Amino acid sequence: MDENNSMTKVLITGATGNIGIEVLSALQKLDHQLEIYAGVKDTAFGNEKLSNFNMKTIKFDFMNIETFLPALENFDMLFLLRPPQISDVKKYFAPLIDIAKKSSIKHIVFLSVQGVENSKIIPHHKIEKLIVDSKIPYTFLRPAYFMQNFTTTLRNDLVKNHRIYLPAGQAKFTVIDAEDIGSATAQVLIEPQNHINKSYELTNNETLSFAEMADKISKGIGKTIEYISPNLLQFFLTKRKENMPAMLILVMILLHYFPRFQKTPKTTEWVKIITGQAPKSFDNFVLANKNQL
Repeated sequence: MDENNSMTKVLITGATGNIGIEVLSALQKLDHQLEIYAGVKDTAFGNEKLSNFNMKTIKFDFMNIETFLPALENFDMLFLLRPPQISDVKKYFAPLIDIAKKSSIKHIVFLSVQGVENSKIIPHHKIEKLIVDSKIPYTFLRPAYFMQNFTTTLRNDLVKNHRIYLPAGQAKFTVIDAEDIGSATAQVLIEPQNHINKSYELTNNETLSFAEMADKISKGIGKTIEYISPNLLQFFLTKRKENMPAMLILVMILLHYFPRFQKTPKTTEWVKIITGQAPKSFDNFVLANKNQL
């Protein structure tokens, strides 16, 4: 809070995306003293998803460094995520964190990923380092595998071909519902003083292979969903044929193939500790999203 007791101003980046919307929904349900702004590419168009929320919009575009300072200058907190299409940390995130240092930002809540500390190869690792080096107080939220991947990136294959086609073998994954990420983020934004320079891995209580997830989805929607684990070349060529950008295919390989050679990640209690609510199960997710699967 400012000395003159004005409201704490929070900038939410990626506000119209999966997680951004869940953060705004969670904040809407809670009693708080925050003034919330959604950072959007264009304040005039394309923000229909935001019309139900009690907040203002401000121009902020990850791809346009000119928008950084005007968006950050009078803000106290920043909720930061990495848009999937941006992997060049040096080009976009280094200037952003640099500008945050010169602005009034007193706390950055960054949406990272579980296991980031052991994976120097992913962009989140470098972004976390930039934030730590900036000396701005931070909270790192490190979620497990998003259940919502089934209603976004993986949905087409699921609906059209009744399959999950990923090079994940029998690797087991921890999972999390985007709604639980939103709830945890909202609590951190409302009481940042309790979460200064902390990192939290956000998972539910299950560890599942994709064969088990396919099984749960099949039962939940009453249709057989097959899980196929191709080799890397098959996977790459299939996805190229579907016009998936090469960079995104590499991210998919990173996410699904490399876990085969790592220890199974651990589940944590952080969602319950931070929000007071038990995290949603995979079956809950399937039930809630039945009409999209």
